[in-house]
Amino acid sequence: MYVHTPTDTSNSLPSADKPVMRSAFFISDGTAITAETLGKSLLSQFGDVEFDIQIIPYVDTPESAYEAVKRINQAHHLTGLRPLVFDTIVSDHIREIINSADACNLDIYEGLITRIADEINHKPDPHAGIAHSKVDSDDYKSRIDAVHFALDNDDGARTTHYDGADIILVGLSRSGKTPTSLYLALQYGIRAANYPLTEEDLDTSSLPPALKAHKHKLFGLTIDTERLVRIRQERKAGSRYASLAQCQEEQRAIQAIYIAQKIPNLNVSEMSVEEIATRILQMTGLKRRIG
Repeated sequence: MYVHTPTDTSNSLPSADKPVMRSAFFISDGTAITAETLGKSLLSQFGDVEFDIQIIPYVDTPESAYEAVKRINQAHHLTGLRPLVFDTIVSDHIREIINSADACNLDIYEGLITRIADEINHKPDPHAGIAHSKVDSDDYKSRIDAVHFALDNDDGARTTHYDGADIILVGLSRSGKTPTSLYLALQYGIRAANYPLTEEDLDTSSLPPALKAHKHKLFGLTIDTERLVRIRQERKAGSRYASLAQCQEEQRAIQAIYIAQKIPNLNVSEMSVEEIATRILQMTGLKRRIG
């Protein structure tokens, strides 16, 4: 379990009746996305432990490295536990500074880069942040175009551009269509539209007119009824929209549509958006547009 908390600059130790979380730092000379992604994947193996996550991007100078070390050592002082430090820093000098912190240092690149260099008999470029400097302009344009497409075609707001969609996510309101569409766009460059099947749409087992011509692009998201009720209650507490009876009725209706129209679908109740997107690509055969 991950918990993000602001850095505590006080010198007081945690109270005795409050459980101490182990600090985990994700540090990089770039955006820290890689360190965060890989680090969280490793920490997820310890599901019963709470981690205080702190992300420090753009540690690309000795000054910023020493400042990061100060924060790490402060976390050790406050908790009495050595922080876990995941870094993806290319520069040997910057990495040495980070490794001077009183922590468990887990350099994600160091061991792998050394093994690759030995295998191919070629030294790596020592330039810090080189992985982030080679931006493919075609990839960037594809990513931005896909994001714009997802935003323009969110929640059934526009249906006239479905010819340009790679996929059209359908499902009940609050089943996770929007975040999944945006993730597919950001990470894979896939042009994803999404359309909520409303109470009016669910009255029959046929598709709304806007979707009929694009049936081959449809992919359904499903969610457990109890979870759907909780999510809707957060949005409109006490409403008919969020009632158990309404959610149950909508669930029965949408399952009937999926079966009658042979729409592939996925139960996303216990999945992260990353898992949902990956499974969609696996089930549909869609190929990512960006590297």
